[in-house]
Amino acid sequence: MDVQLNRVDYMQVGVTSQKTMRLLPALGKKATQKVAIADHDGILTCFGMKKGEAVPVFKTLPGQKISRMDLGGAAGTPQEKIFVCSGSQVRGFTKKGKQFLTFEANLTESINAMHVAGADLFVCASYIYNHYCDCKDQDYYLSGDKINDITCLSSENMAGIVPVLACQDRVLRVLQGSELAYDIEVPGPPSVLELYNKEGGEEVLYGTTDGKIGLVHIGTGSAATKWDIDNDKKKGGILCIDTYDIVGDGVNDILVGRDDGTVEVYGFESTNEPALRFEHVLSESVTSIQGGCVGKESFDEVLTATYTGWVTGLTTEPQKSEAGPGDEIRMSKETQSKVEALRAELEQLQVKVLQGREQYQQTSQSSTAVSAVPFFSINDKFTLSQDDASYSLTLEVQTAIDNLLLQSDVPIDLLDVDKNSAVVSFSECDSEQPNGNFLLATYRCQANTTRLELKVRSIEGQYGTLQAYITPRLQPKTCQVRKYLIKPLSLHQRTHSIDQDRPMNRLSLVGQFSFAEIHSWVVFCLPEVPEKTPAGENITFYFNNTFLGTQLEATYCKGEGHFRSENISTISILSDVLSKEATKKKINLNISYDIDDDSVSHTLKMIHPKLEYQLLLARKVQLIDALKELQVHEGNADFLIPEYRNILDESANLLEEYKKQPAHLERLYGMITDLFIDKFKFKGQNVKTKVSSLLEILDNYDLNSLLDFFSEV
Repeated sequence: MDVQLNRVDYMQVGVTSQKTMRLLPALGKKATQKVAIADHDGILTCFGMKKGEAVPVFKTLPGQKISRMDLGGAAGTPQEKIFVCSGSQVRGFTKKGKQFLTFEANLTESINAMHVAGADLFVCASYIYNHYCDCKDQDYYLSGDKINDITCLSSENMAGIVPVLACQDRVLRVLQGSELAYDIEVPGPPSVLELYNKEGGEEVLYGTTDGKIGLVHIGTGSAATKWDIDNDKKKGGILCIDTYDIVGDGVNDILVGRDDGTVEVYGFESTNEPALRFEHVLSESVTSIQGGCVGKESFDEVLTATYTGWVTGLTTEPQKSEAGPGDEIRMSKETQSKVEALRAELEQLQVKVLQGREQYQQTSQSSTAVSAVPFFSINDKFTLSQDDASYSLTLEVQTAIDNLLLQSDVPIDLLDVDKNSAVVSFSECDSEQPNGNFLLATYRCQANTTRLELKVRSIEGQYGTLQAYITPRLQPKTCQVRKYLIKPLSLHQRTHSIDQDRPMNRLSLVGQFSFAEIHSWVVFCLPEVPEKTPAGENITFYFNNTFLGTQLEATYCKGEGHFRSENISTISILSDVLSKEATKKKINLNISYDIDDDSVSHTLKMIHPKLEYQLLLARKVQLIDALKELQVHEGNADFLIPEYRNILDESANLLEEYKKQPAHLERLYGMITDLFIDKFKFKGQNVKTKVSSLLEILDNYDLNSLLDFFSEV
């Protein structure tokens, strides 16, 4: 039972942040609702629809960038007061636009998440949670990792309001006063939280940065996951969620907005698990989503706000079009007048653009001309994907992108992305020079491209910087540079536990360093570690290698650090980098190792299925051209054995997979070679002369021969 929705664009404001658009409560059943939206120019706009036109109710003056919005009001009354936060300040407005509150939270960082419930205000900066009641300080909590969102539960079973924090370390933290009651592990870094039942209840929806959705039941002492939906189709991360009965079956549907522009509606049928009912793709990320009635009374719709400030509705109202004589479409008078008004507005804008260009040419050529670089906003994200051990770089610009230059001083591979329509060209690099380039690639974009998605894969142990030079279609020409760190152990991802039964190697450091210093070294080496030094005297982090599946445990405190992994190469990289960092600070380290010989065969057995698969894929791809030639020569492929016929049938898929994974086999060869060299390095032996023999064994691969070679040398 799929739902049919039709797109309507209402208006555009400035660039918007996550969760900065809300629908005000309707005055009557099925009546149209007003829309409040806030942008980076600091303007809060409230508008309603009248005769198909967006009519402003009020608009505030520009100011500091607005980062979040929520609705509130006294308990039991319509929640129609609008609260916005800019920097560390929270302001409140009535539905008519009168400002009734200015509250300074006295935080050193900007507020990035907010929840309002009656007289209670809950705000979060990067790591800090604060609760105020009637603008008086109540509770405070310092989180172990970055806070992305907050929501609050209230039900008859709970004493008071229970805040829930979505934290970057894949955890939902449930608070009680200023204390942590308990936490819940979720399958990805949660980016957004929403109550499943807005009237109250104990169920919270979450969305993750890697595109997963789930529902958690929050109890007084523990929580239970009711369901979760994986991101099998590799869609974008989730920025906003809402619940609304858009289908009209009496059950709330789940509305989802993603950072790749996908809008989804999930409904419930006979099972308790949600099923996808509707999907629509916008050209830019969806920062806010709401269910309600905006365009026309009695017609429900999904209202979205995008990164560049477009307010778009997906309405249940059918599009009016009647076939007339000669199959021409007859428009209603209302539509005709709207089209004429748009044409007139377009002509006026074209005249303004021409006048602006002429004025710019005159001023730029005058003797008193001052060069002014136009500012443009960029929304970027550089995240490690667990599924294919690659980094996804997403760049979104408020205006069309002309070209993008990628430059890297470390070896990385560019992977194919289906969604990317830009034309890429590579320049020759001289990596032998000091600070030389390993990659120079230029992406030339099509006319209206505002969003670009790229994938890169790094090599562990080789670290440096990836730089993106973004040039938009603006006059005069301007460019912004964004830098992304490729860390020494870049393919490791945070996890909450590891298998303690695996054979582990240990690296131990002792020296005159502080807790903050060793933490800064770990931040330098590994991704997903909070930059803020953890509270307490010591800390333990667990990591999983997304490429190989090996694990790492890091435990450290003032003057001491212990690192355990079954992969000797991981220990070797850590040893080299930590020694360099300590030397920079002129700190003497006492380094000791405890190597388990069984760990090498364990790691090789973990690599085995990946290597076997890649070798088989490479052999199949090598055969394709010869088999096609035979097929053409003989007229058909019936004479071939089933295995070869299957390769011909699957040739397109095999070539596509091989193209998507450049240098995959070389990577695995490189990892085995590093493992071989590192094993004997810890024994004080240099075996680089025997690498050629190792490569011969790999070319005629057999796991037992490889294990024998590692043990015989």
